[in-house]
Amino acid sequence: MPREAHEIIPADIMDMADYGVIRKDSRAKVTAMKKSRRVHIGPDATFYFESYETMWHQVHEMLHIEKGGADQIEDELSAYNPLIPNGRELVATLMFEIDDPVRRANFLAGLGGVEETVSIRFAGLEVRGVPEEDVDRTTADGKASSIQFLHFPFTDAAAAAFKAPGTEVQLVIGHEKYGHIAILPDAVRAALAADFD
Repeated sequence: MPREAHEIIPADIMDMADYGVIRKDSRAKVTAMKKSRRVHIGPDATFYFESYETMWHQVHEMLHIEKGGADQIEDELSAYNPLIPNGRELVATLMFEIDDPVRRANFLAGLGGVEETVSIRFAGLEVRGVPEEDVDRTTADGKASSIQFLHFPFTDAAAAAFKAPGTEVQLVIGHEKYGHIAILPDAVRAALAADFD
């Protein structure tokens, strides 16, 4: 597994033949790690909190599957480096996971702006989610994307409070059509606390 960092650089990229040798073990390690970085909220939403390791794995998977060689590396780093926490934030992929295409379309049609309603609450503090600026994920007619990328910027004091063992942390979606709260298990809070420098 690669070193802890806030950015993947070209020197961190394995040769694809070498990656093929460790791919099965790498996938198993990342899958196990993701269990303590995943939070279900309400019936249809899941947060996947990203890290250097999850993005390192994702970049290598894209390179392995698409076989674009060295020419592909820069595009993958541009896509995935922004999702690595910078040492004073948490970063999450929010996915609305609905298998039925008709129900999914109807659900997302009324969910515009959901990315502006997400926050983390703990110790009397609230850290509001900031949507990734790569693309507008709510259409002009109010339809939300099923995948949202959110940054949660922390102050030093907020990070210290979040790290404190036993702190109750609530993950909140405040949209009028999908208002839900999940309490993070302490194992998840502890795993995410390790993202802070």
